[in-house]
Amino acid sequence: MKILGLTGSIGMGKSTTAAMFEALGVPVYSADASVHRIYAGPLAQRIGDAFPGTLRDGVIDRAALSQAVVGNPDALRALEAIVHPLVREAEADFLNAARRGGHPLVVLDIPLLFETGREADMDAVLVVTAPEAVQRERVVARPDMTAQKLDAILARQMPDADKRAKADFVIDTASGLDAARTAVEAIVRHLG
Repeated sequence: MKILGLTGSIGMGKSTTAAMFEALGVPVYSADASVHRIYAGPLAQRIGDAFPGTLRDGVIDRAALSQAVVGNPDALRALEAIVHPLVREAEADFLNAARRGGHPLVVLDIPLLFETGREADMDAVLVVTAPEAVQRERVVARPDMTAQKLDAILARQMPDADKRAKADFVIDTASGLDAARTAVEAIVRHLG
């Protein structure tokens, strides 16, 4: 089974691209979706204990958690120490199930793939990209997002040009859905 790492900076189109792989029958694991499940599941209490005031009705309030960690490297490291092992455990379960299912190709959607050194775990890496103006427009349109919050997020991410240079495949999502879909189909043919 081949493992394709899917990554790209915030607002570059990872989720849309991942959905294109799923539409072709390729199993996709989303690290972000795994985090959302953790924040709403029984393990959310651990995060709430570490960050008082962030747990509401058994679910982590993402805005409150963001306020607690953005711009605070120590708090961010503490959060990552709780969440990252849980995400990796869910990823391992996904990979085991895909192997048992006989899938020739899977996609791991990992936003900070290069930043966390995960490229070594992949058979190939796909970076999705878009011009900076398009990226900013997409991200700032999200609820609870500000330009300064975006800047703080981008400061933690490897520059887009560096990601593209390290990638095996690159898709410019600003070229439209049809172009992206055609590129995804070509990657599946190549790897699968």
